[in-house]
Amino acid sequence: MIKLILLNLSFLIISIFTFTSCNQNQNGEPEDTPTSGKINITVDETFKPIIDSEIAVFESLYKYASINVSYKPEEKAFEDLLDDSARIIIVTRELTTAEKKHFEDLKLFPRITKIAYDAVALLTNNANPDSLFTDDQVKKIITGEISKWNQINPKSQNIPIQLVFDNKNSGTLRYLKEYAGNKNLSINSFAEDSSNAVIDYVSKNKNAIGIIGVTWVSDRNDSTLLSFINKVRVDEVSPPDSSEGRGDYYKPYQAYIATKYYPLWRTVYIISREARAGLGTGFASFLAGDKGQKIILKTGLVPASMPVRLVELRNQNFQITK
Repeated sequence: MIKLILLNLSFLIISIFTFTSCNQNQNGEPEDTPTSGKINITVDETFKPIIDSEIAVFESLYKYASINVSYKPEEKAFEDLLDDSARIIIVTRELTTAEKKHFEDLKLFPRITKIAYDAVALLTNNANPDSLFTDDQVKKIITGEISKWNQINPKSQNIPIQLVFDNKNSGTLRYLKEYAGNKNLSINSFAEDSSNAVIDYVSKNKNAIGIIGVTWVSDRNDSTLLSFINKVRVDEVSPPDSSEGRGDYYKPYQAYIATKYYPLWRTVYIISREARAGLGTGFASFLAGDKGQKIILKTGLVPASMPVRLVELRNQNFQITK
């Protein structure tokens, strides 16, 4: 009997050792699978609040998975993808023709997955009386065709509009250039080095308009973000097509992004250069799957692959639900 117990115990120890070894590489680290291993990713700084939440949940579900994330301007994220410093990136544009050619030469075919729809938010100082802009006015402010506040409202002062972005290499700046027809930016525009810095600048300067990703002002359950947004006002923009009863102004709320009543909306992508199904593939699947999409919904963006339902409250005010 004792011999049988010892034999079974030995078998159990060997089985545990074998199972553990099968999930480790030669360095004793977890194997690279969709739910284990280590990976470097780069994310547009705009999406830091939401991706921090996604990674925390993913790593709590898969204890052998470790995601090292760097938050950078969008163009730096693409540089990391191209030179293999990051296996996946999260950004607001797809690959250019030149970038596709680079990967084709390497015999790699990156996978691109839509994970959300977000928006660019306009911020003004709480003491500024002007917080309503038409789509056309926004475009002209970006290009400098409208450069003073009294061009928006004759009752406002004849002083320059200061336009401040999150970073000179950011996806937000690239998007707005394209949105305004790829014209030169206003001479009164400049870049800070983060979304936090933009909010802080606008809170101290009455004549500034700050432009950041809506993620920084959308999650009302995050007390840290609320401490930022209480310093400034989120502005309203009217859609370009005022027919079909859409002549009102809209904030970048979740429902108005989903309906596209708020015109400055955009798509969020995860791009993976993995040649096989590793941890990057697993994380991308998580973001596009049920759990990841629920986190996106909770933080105020619109999930790309989860069906949502718009409930009309009154006068074209909507609430978005699963």
